[in-house]
Amino acid sequence: MIATQPAPPDLFARLTATRRPLLLILLVWALFAAPGLFAIPPSDRDESRFAQATKQMLETGDFIEIRFGDVARNKKPVGIHWAQAATVSAAEALGLAERTDIWPYRVPSALGGLVAALATFWLGRALVGREAALIAAVLLPATLVVTVEMHIAKTDAALLGSIAVMMGLFGRAVVAPERFGSGAAAGFWLALGVGTLLKGPVAPMVAGLAALALWAGDRLARRPSPWLGALRPAWGLPLAAAVVLPWGVAIWLATDGAFFLEAIRGDLGQKVVGADEQHGGPPGYHLLLAAVTLFPASLAVLRAIPAVWAGRGEPAIRVLLAWILPTWLVFELLPTKLPHYVSVTFPAVLLVAARWLLDASAKPPPRWLARVSLGLWLLVPLGLAALAVALPVVAGGTPWGLPLALAAAGWILWQGVRAPDTRRAVAAGLVGSVVLYGAILQGVIPQARGIWLSPRIAEAASAYWSATGGRPPAAERPFAAVGFHEPSLVFLVGTDVRLLRGGEEAARHLAERPRGLALVRDRNEPAFRAEADRLGLAVREVARIDGFNLSRGQFVSLGLYAR
Repeated sequence: MIATQPAPPDLFARLTATRRPLLLILLVWALFAAPGLFAIPPSDRDESRFAQATKQMLETGDFIEIRFGDVARNKKPVGIHWAQAATVSAAEALGLAERTDIWPYRVPSALGGLVAALATFWLGRALVGREAALIAAVLLPATLVVTVEMHIAKTDAALLGSIAVMMGLFGRAVVAPERFGSGAAAGFWLALGVGTLLKGPVAPMVAGLAALALWAGDRLARRPSPWLGALRPAWGLPLAAAVVLPWGVAIWLATDGAFFLEAIRGDLGQKVVGADEQHGGPPGYHLLLAAVTLFPASLAVLRAIPAVWAGRGEPAIRVLLAWILPTWLVFELLPTKLPHYVSVTFPAVLLVAARWLLDASAKPPPRWLARVSLGLWLLVPLGLAALAVALPVVAGGTPWGLPLALAAAGWILWQGVRAPDTRRAVAAGLVGSVVLYGAILQGVIPQARGIWLSPRIAEAASAYWSATGGRPPAAERPFAAVGFHEPSLVFLVGTDVRLLRGGEEAARHLAERPRGLALVRDRNEPAFRAEADRLGLAVREVARIDGFNLSRGQFVSLGLYAR
């Protein structure tokens, strides 16, 4: 009789055997965070709005009010702007970047992803064990939404980091209240305060809904709730308030209360009442997109649902579901929906999925769920490959990353189809995603020159002024734009950019500024030239910028004019 050889250990078995888990998490995070972080130009619109508001704080020295150009930006709290201001100032002081380089503004987002991964491991060990916590921590920065958010200079990745710390500590208080000391309680309330300073009510909502769900469950089961006392709310709530109140009082005084009125009525109110900025979707939207947003972990997440629900009475699962379900339900019911909204639950989602993935005795999913989940999972690399092909078609350029992206997508598809189990399929997706994401973020998106209009405009303006004696003082407001008002233009060209409504205004702008420049869209050029002729003004085109405006989904042709 021939002895059978044991199957070789799969990737996750090798990962969980490491003696340096923190170094492994750092390495995996870097593989997903670094590509494209420095190469992708500032994107429209949210990223450039956040970055420009931070840049204006650095220019004016006013770190209380949040402004974009001449307009008050009364939407989100100040936390992310302070974090960005710190990283930009450090990069400038070290001579690594200039103020119009976008990458230092992205550093807080990238670090937020790292903090979230480390917190998922460090704090998740008490809930699901070291091996499952390590797998969840490795998968978190690899999920498609988290990878994208780590590359965007706005609040969501940093918020994820603060919530992972906050809810990880919350979970420890629930499962082991007798070992939950005052230092851990202080960490929970400080993380809640930081999350509030980053994005207002989201962090308190996540913690509050989880606490309410657990408390209600305890009452129904006639169990005590010692975790409430372990959190020390008597002094914890004032501690969280101490993080937020200094700026809250300052912004109230600076705006006479207008910030809070506009933030509640405008930003928050529009999301609750209707689909803000047309970002709508039906209930179930986030669940339908889970195969995409949680890729490559989504195959395990979807297949784990029946087993996780069956084990909902276990203490650790009960805590994690209290984190996931109420918050996920709120975002499903809100009229405004964006794919990243539910990412604040991803550490918990990945912890329960990783626990299921490692449990040899776990009940397998129904056959229909196994097939549907695999089909949805395979669509993601197909879609990313299609994106890699479509961008050069729309925007031109010769992206060196396209062959790599196609090869990686094909490899994931092949491995996913032939993998004998969920573990090996997810592991293949993780390895393939390193190449697939990296190729797209570093070798496709930055090379698609036709979609990056603002950097080309800024280059043309800089070249013109370099050849004509330097840029005029900001007080003269020498640059004006008609028909192209993207925030990235303001960020790259200067806070003093004038955003005009018609070609006639652009002609008058040049008439009043001998060394000024006017950017005019093709459809505004007849009115621009007619007004220039009426004024007796000879104008000349110094550059022509053609491309595709992603924000509006339109091909545009822009002329840069001088006298």
